[in-house]
Amino acid sequence: MDLDTARHELKEFIPHVENISDSSIRKMVGRDLARFKEFKKQGIAVKFGRFTQKENNQIRKNIEEFLSISGLDNAEKLLFTSRYPEDKETINRLKAEHEFCAKISEGIPRPWRLIYYRARKMFDPNNYKGRYTEEEKEQLKKYQAMHGNDWKKISELMSRSNLSVAMKFSEIKSAINYGPWTKEEIQKLKHAVKEAIRKKVEMAEGRSPSSLEQPDTELWVDRDKLYQQLPWTEIETKVGSRYWRQCKQKWNSILVKKMSKGQQVEAWIKRLQNKITLIKRLYEMKVEDANEVNWGELSDAIGDVTATYLQIQFYKLKVSFVPFWQNKTFSDIIDFLFQYKLPELEEKL
Repeated sequence: MDLDTARHELKEFIPHVENISDSSIRKMVGRDLARFKEFKKQGIAVKFGRFTQKENNQIRKNIEEFLSISGLDNAEKLLFTSRYPEDKETINRLKAEHEFCAKISEGIPRPWRLIYYRARKMFDPNNYKGRYTEEEKEQLKKYQAMHGNDWKKISELMSRSNLSVAMKFSEIKSAINYGPWTKEEIQKLKHAVKEAIRKKVEMAEGRSPSSLEQPDTELWVDRDKLYQQLPWTEIETKVGSRYWRQCKQKWNSILVKKMSKGQQVEAWIKRLQNKITLIKRLYEMKVEDANEVNWGELSDAIGDVTATYLQIQFYKLKVSFVPFWQNKTFSDIIDFLFQYKLPELEEKL
């Protein structure tokens, strides 16, 4: 299949396929396209975002079954073959012989690459080694100075996962302020986010950098682009005094305030309507696990709110109004809110 045809067929399942490299497209044709079409026949949409508990359990099941049929004795050998140079040839032969790529993705409507990365995160023993000691932090800074951002190399030297060493270095590379945000920090954050969004628009719409830099050019973007898939480590670098998670949380709080601007009574009514719609939508979904909720789709349905805002509102609802919520299942919490809290909110409205 030629690349143009491949992109056209994959676009039905992956809207952002234009931004994927040619080599990745070729791999997705072999690993994903047939699976996606089969899921479509079953009425199942391809998913992105956070993995649900059900999907995590399916990954564990797939890995256990592959270990059983291949004769390999642990998941680390399967997913981190380079750590076993003496057995590498045998492991790769067994993976090819028993169709590892197909087996690991069974029953999971997601791109193979995402499933593979999720499995590596779940089964990497280096992911669960607790807090970094002061000695480890110093080692990390030394290795980064020697090897740059080659996190794979550094993870091998420190026996920590790639993600762990990358995120820890991001956290400790500069003095981080944990106090209230200053006006100067907020301005830096807004400027950094604005530039990141401009780059997203440029990539998505093919607009030239010069056209975006014109002072009289209005920048119109979809609401989702204001908070989804922003390069937070780059934004952290431009802010300089805050960790990337702090930047993300602060930006989300700024968005919530901006989106709820208006007269006090109107804002109060809007918040009330949002709570009512949120409870109704969650009830209609009939899901058993909070991880199965697509908060992005919910925010689209409600309008003028972010996914983060809805998650915060749901947390406040259950903590404030559901007795002993810690001991209830997700579906029990939703049922309680629908039966007892919803009528009260509707009466207020």
